[in-house]
Amino acid sequence: MKKILFSLITAMTVMPSMAQSKSTTTRDERNYIVEGNKLYNEQRYADAEVAYRKALQENAMNEIAQFNLAASLLRQGSASGETQKEASAILQNLTRDAENISIAEKAFYNLGNIAFNAQDYAKSIELYKNALRKNPDNDKARENLRLAQKRLEDQQNQDQNQDQNQDQQDQDKKDQNKQDQNQNQDQNNNNDQNKDDNKDQQQQQQPDQKQDQQKQQQQQGGISQQNAEKILKAMENEENATRARINAEKKKTGAPSRRPVTNPW
Repeated sequence: MKKILFSLITAMTVMPSMAQSKSTTTRDERNYIVEGNKLYNEQRYADAEVAYRKALQENAMNEIAQFNLAASLLRQGSASGETQKEASAILQNLTRDAENISIAEKAFYNLGNIAFNAQDYAKSIELYKNALRKNPDNDKARENLRLAQKRLEDQQNQDQNQDQNQDQQDQDKKDQNKQDQNQNQDQNNNNDQNKDDNKDQQQQQQPDQKQDQQKQQQQQGGISQQNAEKILKAMENEENATRARINAEKKKTGAPSRRPVTNPW
């Protein structure tokens, strides 16, 4: 991702208009600023910071020293470090209190860069606009403004797509849960139906099993209780018929005659 750099007011020679900022500058004050600018251009940002702080010890209201100190701190610090917090606070004060319009413009511009690099594109857009209000000819601010607007649009589209994807995932999850519930219900219904079918099948099989047992007994030569009773009844009837026939024949022939008893000798 493109990182936007910070600007620095070059104060190698202090202009009279700048020198009149809230207090009269001193020679030492100006010399410290010149020294700090030289170190800054050599990318010795920590040493430049020391020089700018010395200038502020001479005159705490010097707007050039304040701005250049903020720039040196931003070059040293991380995106969330204490140096950036201090630099942001200095720049905020300059946007509000600076008498020099050029310093206020560049303070807005650098605050816009801080917001841009933190991907807070909406905030950076407003800050770049404020810089352009101070100086409409600031081409860097205008270029960064267009870039921030494009990044904000892309960010919003990405967030919208993520929201839509999340909504779709949530809906898919609901549909899947509903489908699982329907499958479980169908499975339970099938289990209940299988139980009923098994019960009916068992009830149908019970008479068939009794018949099969009777057939099996007949095939094996066994006599069922019903057949045994029939045979006994038939034998009893046959015996009664034989007894009746014999009695009828006795009546027909009559009783045998008695023999006389002989006298004894």
